[in-house]
Amino acid sequence: MLVIPALLVLIVVMVIGVPVPLAFLLSSVVIAAGTGVNPQMLLINGYNKINSVLLLTIPLFVLAGSLMNNGGLGEKLVDSVSKSKLGKSKSSLGVVTVVACAVFGAVSGSSSATVSCIGSIMAPRLRENGYPDGLIGALVASSGVLGILIPPSMIMILFAWAANVSVLGCFVATVLPGILLVILLSITQVALYKRGGNKGSVTDSIIEHAKQQEALKAQAAAEKAAKAESKGKKKHGESAIPALLMPVIILGSIYGGFLTATEAAALSVVYAIPIGIFYYKKINWATYRTAMIDAGKTAGVIMCMMLSVQILSRLYITENLPDLILGVLTSISSNKIVILMMINVFMVIMGMLMDDCSNTTLLTPILLPIMGTLGISVFHFAAILGVNIGMGNITPPTAPLLYLSGRITGAEVKNMLKPTIILILCAWLPTLIVTTYFPGFSEFLPRILGYMS
Repeated sequence: MLVIPALLVLIVVMVIGVPVPLAFLLSSVVIAAGTGVNPQMLLINGYNKINSVLLLTIPLFVLAGSLMNNGGLGEKLVDSVSKSKLGKSKSSLGVVTVVACAVFGAVSGSSSATVSCIGSIMAPRLRENGYPDGLIGALVASSGVLGILIPPSMIMILFAWAANVSVLGCFVATVLPGILLVILLSITQVALYKRGGNKGSVTDSIIEHAKQQEALKAQAAAEKAAKAESKGKKKHGESAIPALLMPVIILGSIYGGFLTATEAAALSVVYAIPIGIFYYKKINWATYRTAMIDAGKTAGVIMCMMLSVQILSRLYITENLPDLILGVLTSISSNKIVILMMINVFMVIMGMLMDDCSNTTLLTPILLPIMGTLGISVFHFAAILGVNIGMGNITPPTAPLLYLSGRITGAEVKNMLKPTIILILCAWLPTLIVTTYFPGFSEFLPRILGYMS
């Protein structure tokens, strides 16, 4: 049985820092060399699998997210939420961060893009209002993962591709878990802020930004005077309506049946470019070039990863890895609740080791037969997988999104650990429990929309 050594090789090389696509290929070599499988056939099968129009959705949404980040749309989305009733108090600024991540994730479909864009915009504002650096980094990381759950989600596109099911059904399966997570994250961060964010001595970060605060106050006063002089007239490019219309147009076209997910992704790019150039005037040749390069790099890495993981997952299935895993789980306990708990722990650990796209394409074909044996529907499994991978991405010690949030917000990871653990225990874990053990929660929307019988 070569699958065990292959799994050990995969885990070891990822832990020591080998890039994920290469780690998948090394694990594939172990099985292929021992079984005598023709590598050429594996490459052909892998290429045929990824040669799908649906997968064009991924680079298009990546590009749309990059254009939003560079074109001022993300900033306007945050401003519109901040000026609403959500932003009336200091503690509610954290709620603004959570909601802004959910809205931005509804367009970009990517957790890393959401953390990068919203984190860079909200971190200074949160710091100015007395939020500790550790809480800022933890909140941005936990909220940024909403990009996985709020449709259109990149990993749900990958899940639908790997499981050969409806993309729209997978999209709506994660909506209610995403909404529940928004509510619990908002409540928990308010409690954390009131408990420690506005007490004690002034933090070093606030002292460092004291001059910046004075400059911002002066700027705000100047803007107020300018508005008074203009007698309430709106300046060109000031309105957030075009930015807010973007997720409405994209999601409305998908759920209204006017466009496929791929066509809607293309529309998001076509919409973001002229709005960023002519209305917000934030996109020029330099920023457009930067957005294209960033999107190209990200999409290229994802596609290389998908080819390698497709080869590896095919070999794992050929070696009956799903049956092996199910046999191990049932040998420990025959109770469905216990088995689901163990599967959740396994997925969280994998989420700690790999990025969300790699996890989705690897775990979907392996765990789907096991879930079917347990009577778990494919859309219920989609929601469970999404919540697990999201929680794994912010769970120490590896926590890839936690480190990304630290770099974006300027917070040290050691200061982020305590608030992150609290957010996991009070928001993520309850969401996972409800999603896992109450099938109707995630199946409600797919069922009423006709994706389930």
